[in-house]
Amino acid sequence: MNASGATPPVGSSPAYDAIVIGAGFGGLYALYHLRDEMGLSVRGFDGASDVGGTWWYNRYPGARVDAPSSPFYAYTFSQELVDEWVWPETQSTQADVLAYVEHVADKFDLRKDIQFDTFVTDARYDDDNQHWTIETDGGERATARFLICAIGALFVANMPDYTGIDDFAGDIYHTGRWPHEPVSFEGKRVGVIGTGSSGVQAIPQIAKTADHVTVLQRTPQYALPARNRPLPQEDLEQYREDWDDLRASMRYRGGWPFPTSKLQAADHTFEERQERYEEMWERGGMHLAINSFTGVYVDEELNEEIAEFVRGKIRDIVDDPETAQKLMPSYPFGTKRLILDNGYFETYNRDNVTLVDLRNDPIEAFTESSVRTVHGEHPIDVLVLATGFDAVSGSMLKLNPKGRGGVPLKEKWAERFDNHLGMTIAGYPNLFMIHGPGAPGVFFTMPLGAELQTAWIESCIRHLDEAGLGAMEATEDAEASWDAEINGIANRTLYPRTDSWYTGANIPGKPRQFLGHLMGSQYFNRLTEVAEAGFKDFVFEERR
Repeated sequence: MNASGATPPVGSSPAYDAIVIGAGFGGLYALYHLRDEMGLSVRGFDGASDVGGTWWYNRYPGARVDAPSSPFYAYTFSQELVDEWVWPETQSTQADVLAYVEHVADKFDLRKDIQFDTFVTDARYDDDNQHWTIETDGGERATARFLICAIGALFVANMPDYTGIDDFAGDIYHTGRWPHEPVSFEGKRVGVIGTGSSGVQAIPQIAKTADHVTVLQRTPQYALPARNRPLPQEDLEQYREDWDDLRASMRYRGGWPFPTSKLQAADHTFEERQERYEEMWERGGMHLAINSFTGVYVDEELNEEIAEFVRGKIRDIVDDPETAQKLMPSYPFGTKRLILDNGYFETYNRDNVTLVDLRNDPIEAFTESSVRTVHGEHPIDVLVLATGFDAVSGSMLKLNPKGRGGVPLKEKWAERFDNHLGMTIAGYPNLFMIHGPGAPGVFFTMPLGAELQTAWIESCIRHLDEAGLGAMEATEDAEASWDAEINGIANRTLYPRTDSWYTGANIPGKPRQFLGHLMGSQYFNRLTEVAEAGFKDFVFEERR
C-alpha cells in the first residue's frame, strides 16, 4: 500500500503516488512538497540532463530574467534558503538562476527521485484502476494515481518553416535550445530572426564580436531599460529580514512585493505626466508600466501616451531616423511581453548591425549562404532563431495525454484549450497542470505561482483521501465558465487587440484564445475558495 492508499497494479511497472513531469521551478517544488511535506512516493521525469527546466535550455548570449528579479524570482517557502543564497545582481542571469536551482536540488536531495535524459512519450488514464500509466522514450513504464504536468509554459520551440531554410549550410541555433558548449561569433556574419525577449537580449551580445549582424525583425518591441546593477548586500539583508511580509505582498500584488501606482492620469497635466514617465524610465525595470499611473493596460488614451513616450526614446537613442522608424511599435504598449533591455536600441548605432523590417521586406527564401528578402539578399554564416515558443498550451499538446476512454488531449483541445482553473481538465481525472492555459503563469512570479498551485494540489489529494475517494475531475460546465471568466478579464484590457503569443497568434493554425489569467491575486483567492467550498465544480468517484 502506498502512502496515499493506492494499491500498486500487478506487473513490473513501478507504482507511485504521483509522477511529476518536468524539473524546472514548478516540477522541483511539486516533487519537494508532495514527497517531503506530504510523505507521498513521487517520481520525476525530465528530458534534460539536469534540473532547471527553461533555465537549463535557454543559454543564449545575454539570457536573463525578464524582470527586476533578485531575490524575488526564486522560491519563497524556505527562510533558510532565502538567507543562504546570495544574488549578485538585480536582474539575474541565466547562469545565476541555474546555479540557484541546482543548489535547491542539492539542498533538498531532489535528484535522487528524478530520472533525467528521459522524455515521457505517452500518458494514459486507466479508468478501471484509477491511475495514470506513463511510457518513456526508453520504453519504460510507470504508474501513479496522480499526474503532475510541470512541463513548462515556454518549452516547445517555434521553428519557422521558411522556403529553403533546410538548404542553409551554416549553423542554425534556436535561443530556446542553445548548445551547452560555447558558441563563437567571432568574424561571422550572423542573421537573427526575431526580436522578442530572447532576441532583444541576445542581439547586443552577438554584435560585440560578430563581423556583421543582420536583424530580421518581425515585430518591433517596447523594450524598457533594465538598469541592471549589483545588488547591494544591505538590500539583500533587509529583504531577508522582511521576508514574511514581502512574501505576503508578493501573493497579493501580482507576484512582486512592490506597490503599484494609484495615481490617476487625469489628475495631472500633460507636462506632469511626462515628468513622471521620465522618472520611471530612469528608474528602469517595469516601473514605467506599473508605477506611472493606474490603468495603463485599460485606458487607451493613457496607453498611447506612454507608447509615444517610448517611441520618442527610441528616436533619441537610435542615430539613423530610418532605422528608428522601423523600430517603432504601433500596437498598444505592454500588450506583447514587455522586455527589459541592456543596450538593445543602442546596438543599432553600430556599423556592423543592419535592421531588416520583415513587415515591409519579408523573407522569400534561404540559400546555402544567405537569406533573401523581397528587396535584397543578405549573406550570413550563422542563423539564430529567436522565434519563441508554442507557449503555454504547446507543452501539454506535445505530451498529448489520453484521458477517459483514451481521448487524446489534441482531440479535446482541437478548437479551444478547455480546462478549469488553469490546472484541471474534464475527462482527465487526477491530472494537474502547473502554469497551464488560464493560470496566471507569466503574468505572475512563476516560482511563487508554482508553490501556490502545488498547495492547491495538496488540498485536492487530501480531500480525496479523507473522503475515501479515488478520482476527481472538473466538469465541462466549469470549464465553460472558466473560459468565459478568463476572456472576460482579458477583454476589459487592451491585451486582446494585439497579435501575440498571449493569444496564440504566433503559431499558424493555433486557436485564438487568451492564455493567461491577468489577475494573479484574485486567481489564487479563487483556488482557496474552491477548496474551502468542497470542490463544488468537480465530480468524484469512490475509490475502487
